[in-house]
Amino acid sequence: MNAVVFAYHDVGVRCLKVLLARGVQVSLVVTHEDSATENIWFGSVAGLCREHGIACITPADPRSPQLLAQLQALQPDFIFSFYYRHMLPVEVLACARRGAYNMHGSLLPKYRGRVPINWAVLHGETETGATLHEMTVKPDAGAIVAQTPVPILPDDTAHEVFGKVVVAAEMTLWNVLPAMLAGQTPNLPNDLSQGSYFSGRKPEDGRIDWRRTAGEVHNLVRAVAPPYPGAFEEIAGDKITVTRTRLVPPAAHPALQRAHGTQDKFFEGGKLYARCGDGNFLQILGIQINDQDASLNNYLKYMAS
Repeated sequence: MNAVVFAYHDVGVRCLKVLLARGVQVSLVVTHEDSATENIWFGSVAGLCREHGIACITPADPRSPQLLAQLQALQPDFIFSFYYRHMLPVEVLACARRGAYNMHGSLLPKYRGRVPINWAVLHGETETGATLHEMTVKPDAGAIVAQTPVPILPDDTAHEVFGKVVVAAEMTLWNVLPAMLAGQTPNLPNDLSQGSYFSGRKPEDGRIDWRRTAGEVHNLVRAVAPPYPGAFEEIAGDKITVTRTRLVPPAAHPALQRAHGTQDKFFEGGKLYARCGDGNFLQILGIQINDQDASLNNYLKYMAS
């Protein structure tokens, strides 16, 4: 079988390795140039292609006539998209004789669209996963081929969940690929009325509003914790990024309230706490000051300002 693969990021690396391990001939890989303004903490699809001698290109626009002509000449059986960041036009999808398929980082139909793992953590979900689905004109709307769930634990960050989803994507493709190569690709419903669609997020969306509930602030911190841009506030001209928190059990609330009254942030027993808008508390476990890791004790000067 001959495939053209559009891929980027860790999911792109691992799923491309699955295709090679299953004996799929990858005639071309389309990926992205790394951006100088982005924190590149993930694996390189282009580097993997160099290791295996696979043709790899980085067009700025997948709608280019040159790319379409190249795909038409290759006549691939399959087109796969593994965390490629652009929608593929219908003309490109039509080049695949046996179908075009995308790996998405959620349990479709939930969390269609951009950065699905971050959104799932932000909304306090306890489960997400990876879904292989048929590509159509509408994003993440085609029939489901296979999916694998993973848990989201109460203190998991989006980065930690992403690591689980990478494994889930690899397992999903590994398990279903033999059936696909045999011409028996599953076709399961993707009921969009039961799902949701979300757009991308900007660094400014990480600004902390301590008037929100403790659960909401905790979920924001987890959803955008490094290597993502982080949940932050600005005090005395400095950017304070809260990198990790933990919800304080309700049984501990009365003692904290008696000792510190209406104080918003305080140290108790060597631990840093914050009171949120619902009267519940978070323990702050890690901070950065102006994007540099800092001791929690460094917060003292801001508490007095």
